[in-house]
Amino acid sequence: MQLILAGYLYSGFDGSLSGVNNVETYQFVEQLPWIRLNLGSLGTLEVDYFIGVDGFSILLLLLSALVMLVAVIASWKIDKKLKGFFALMLLLNTAVMGVFVALDFFLFYVFYEVMLLPLYFLIGIWGGPRREYAAIKFFLYTLFGSVFMLLVMVGLYFSVTNPVSGSHTFNLLYMMNPDNYAVGSVFSFVGQYELFGVPARLLGFIVLFIAFAIKVPVVPLHTWLPDAHVEAPTPVSIILAGILLKVGGYGIIRICYSLFPDIAIASAWWIGLIGVISIIYGALNALAQQDLKRLVAYSSVSHMGFVLLGIASLTAEGLSGAVFQMISHGFLSAMLFFLVGILYDRVHDRMIYNFRGLATIMPNYTAFVAIAFFASLGLPGFSAFIAEAFTIIGAFNSEGINGLLPRWMAISGSVGILLSAAYFLWTLQRMFFGNARLKGGEQWQKQLTDVNTREVIALVPMVALALLFGIMPSLTFDKINTSVLTLIELVNKAH
Repeated sequence: MQLILAGYLYSGFDGSLSGVNNVETYQFVEQLPWIRLNLGSLGTLEVDYFIGVDGFSILLLLLSALVMLVAVIASWKIDKKLKGFFALMLLLNTAVMGVFVALDFFLFYVFYEVMLLPLYFLIGIWGGPRREYAAIKFFLYTLFGSVFMLLVMVGLYFSVTNPVSGSHTFNLLYMMNPDNYAVGSVFSFVGQYELFGVPARLLGFIVLFIAFAIKVPVVPLHTWLPDAHVEAPTPVSIILAGILLKVGGYGIIRICYSLFPDIAIASAWWIGLIGVISIIYGALNALAQQDLKRLVAYSSVSHMGFVLLGIASLTAEGLSGAVFQMISHGFLSAMLFFLVGILYDRVHDRMIYNFRGLATIMPNYTAFVAIAFFASLGLPGFSAFIAEAFTIIGAFNSEGINGLLPRWMAISGSVGILLSAAYFLWTLQRMFFGNARLKGGEQWQKQLTDVNTREVIALVPMVALALLFGIMPSLTFDKINTSVLTLIELVNKAH
């Protein structure tokens, strides 16, 4: 039902009306008073239940609904504490959807924090042998970022006033308008307010960027991801890669760049550099892995680096490519982890060198893996090709358009595409071709049955989307184009 509703919203969304900082350009808006508290001389504390969608969020809602459905299908083998498992999955689903539609910073923060609890227990209870370590590591990393985000959120609240009521506000749209910042306030566009000798707006941007960069994740804040993926059960890995990483990219666009556009311009070179490092470092680590699930996890670090590179370029092509990459990587990574889970469910092993010649034993499974690998490495005709091509074009053009990124960053990013082809094709050759040789011998050969109807039902829509978005990228670009141009205009004005 959720996927049907998300499809209805997508079909009814008018991309030409989409914007960033004007409430009239948001669609399906709902705004209700939630918290009103008299603070005496400080005025009234205003928190609204304020939700709506624009071009950046509508596709992420559709992606989240699809990935959550695939995760539920992948939960077929879960046989421990089912009520608790699905209750936590529903809570996580609520939090994810809330993050993508919240237009009040307080409401956004509530949904952002609620995601932590179900993920901690889903990994810690239903995960692998080192599940407690992985769950605690994930929790501490994310909590570290979000605690400091709270301080910035409070600082923004006391810097911004509601032009209608005159009270301070958490309304994100008011926070995007420089005219609503009190002169001399902590995060005022005008003034030299400093904290620890650092301009307050720069410090606020860095704190928020770190909080979302942990989620992306970018190097060197990525170390929780491989551990969490390896220990998490298949449905949780699907959600982590398919949705949770996108929360980080979305947060950078929605919060960091929209609230601190002046700092976004000043920090573009460094953000682009971090993106390039993530692309290369993630790909090299994937190339060195012997565990198939860890390989896919490091490939996510590399592919999400393209998101950061595209955002840093602040060109229409680069930013569009970054959003397209989030959507494309969402269902492709979900597909990859689902495929790894199929193999693990049968023989409880993921080591690449323990398998050889799987194509003769599981031909249909091999076909799905080949499609997922070729789509993920950016083969023309698939969605990742469009995403990475536009990101590289945007990064390459950035030097000529706004002078933010040197062209060597785009060239270095392209090396990541070559490396992704190397580790995906090498894995395909090692595991699936040649004479059949399995560590478990005849016992494994009996257990390694081909994909069943339930698994095909989950895989086919993701294959179809990879092809559909690769052949008809307008399905994405038509929805996001106005939002992309509006954000670039917002940043350029601040510059």
